[in-house]
Amino acid sequence: MKRTYNVKSVHRYQRMGNGSHEHCCVPLCSNSSRYNSVLSFHRFPKDPELRLKWLDRIRRDCLTVTSHIKVCSRHFSRDKLIVTSQGRRTLKFGAVPTLFHWNNYAESETRFGVWELPVRPRTPPAVQSDTTDPDPEEPADTVQPTQQTEEDMVPVVVDHEYCFSSKSVVVDRVHYDGMLREIDALDPGQSRLQDPCGLQRFAGSPQDILFYTRFPSYDHLMAFWTLMEPATSRMVRTTRAKGSSAEREEAFSRHTQKLAPVDEFFLFLNFLSTGCTQRELGHRFNIQTTTVSRIIITWADFLYRLLGSVCTWLTPEQIRAHLPPEFREYADTQVIIDCTELRCQAPSSPLHQNDVFSLYKSHCTFKAMVGMAPHGALTFVSALYDSSVSDKEMFRQSGIVPLLSPNRAVMVDKDFLVDDLVPGKVHRPAFLSKGNQTSAHDGLETRLRVHVERLTRRVKENKLFDTEIPSSISGSITQLFTVACLLSNYQNAPLLKK
Repeated sequence: MKRTYNVKSVHRYQRMGNGSHEHCCVPLCSNSSRYNSVLSFHRFPKDPELRLKWLDRIRRDCLTVTSHIKVCSRHFSRDKLIVTSQGRRTLKFGAVPTLFHWNNYAESETRFGVWELPVRPRTPPAVQSDTTDPDPEEPADTVQPTQQTEEDMVPVVVDHEYCFSSKSVVVDRVHYDGMLREIDALDPGQSRLQDPCGLQRFAGSPQDILFYTRFPSYDHLMAFWTLMEPATSRMVRTTRAKGSSAEREEAFSRHTQKLAPVDEFFLFLNFLSTGCTQRELGHRFNIQTTTVSRIIITWADFLYRLLGSVCTWLTPEQIRAHLPPEFREYADTQVIIDCTELRCQAPSSPLHQNDVFSLYKSHCTFKAMVGMAPHGALTFVSALYDSSVSDKEMFRQSGIVPLLSPNRAVMVDKDFLVDDLVPGKVHRPAFLSKGNQTSAHDGLETRLRVHVERLTRRVKENKLFDTEIPSSISGSITQLFTVACLLSNYQNAPLLKK
């Protein structure tokens, strides 16, 4: 059965006959004169101070007041409303709205906020004094307790009761100040967190030293620092300041005055080892990001020239003196050559993307060539090239050909076809045809070549080269990679032991 509704039983507001409709501007108030003839609507006062009070009470500080913005009479108490003889409702002079939705439209006393509690003077308890006659047997020089004044007492709130009626305990001001000084002396944690992340902080932890610097211990790192510290006085600083070298040095020192030279070197090693961003290093060392960038570029150029001035290429006599027993069948080997690729961020230019894209890695990469002596020391490192350059062309441009001796041999990989460029002999594992098995002689060459892969892995333990290199440091990536390769001779033990 279809249910019907009686329209007459539905409660409706009586619609006003006039054409103008007024609305209340107070938040959470939906009163309107369209269906309500009981309430009255009042304009904002012209007095600026009184108008600010209205805006503050209704919580509409940014409201633009016009003649059409009104407040209904529900927000005023009854004693503030006046009804004229004509039946018109007006407000008393100085009336302010006080009844709102957030206070349940009820009058209440003004309550102070948590931080606005009035301070009432508190009288400390008087020290009880003995009013009886002194004992005749008591010595005359006995010191009687003195009563403390109100200036020497400090009220302390108990149990964090923020209400005004909280109980308080009055303590001695001198004792109170002494406790504050004792707390500051016993809490060095805050000052330690504000100190920069210097090298001395990790001096007692070999694990942290190895993680942040790739040096095995603090003593090992400081021994290397002792060797290179005298050359730091001739370091050329990188800065944006223009002018003479003295002015650039002064401009750089203003930005790096918080860090000692050994801490700058520690920051550079931290950047290589962890591969973290320059912004993170700035927060860690409590310096600006631009200062971190200048320190990294400065130390990359400095170590590139300092370590590059040390001759790492060994003569045939030196190689023969340190030749491992594993190379007795290849005693004429002078260097083991291998290429490695570093992943980099794709450049914005499509033409440059085509140059650095590697089909082998399916990514944009830089390519470098490293050389290792038979006993495991790195003796040669080339500059970084685009991945589109072939191995043979990189071998030609690297500058290693004039260093090779005619009576010595070079050990390379299978696809490293440089026989016409090498003045001596080339040791290369043979290519296998289908179904053939590797001979013992070729297997030995392959095992010996593995050592140069281990050397490359040592360099890539620096997380900067094991991840995608950002384009922001592509201008200094050759110096950074060369320094990391040369530092591997000082950071690690020999690959092949005697």
